Amino acid sequence: MQASAKDLRFNVRELLETVARGEEVIITYRGKPRARLIPFGDKPEGEDELFGIWADHEASEDVNAYIQTIRKGRFDAD
Repeated sequence: MQASAKDLRFNVRELLETVARGEEVIITYRGKPRARLIPFGDKPEGEDELFGIWADHEASEDVNAYIQTIRKGRFDAD
């Protein structure tokens, strides 16, 4: 199903009900696709959580540890 940005603005409830039924909604802006509404938890086929240069990056094995390393010192009050 396709809907314009104006439809999204004025008919959000109906569009969310459509998505809840399992349908995908493509949002267009000035006639061009700009966004896709899909049911929460669905992941497009073949799409990984990490992509591009992070897919094979060593730090992506333990993302939480990597983030803690980056933030170290920024949030310490010592």
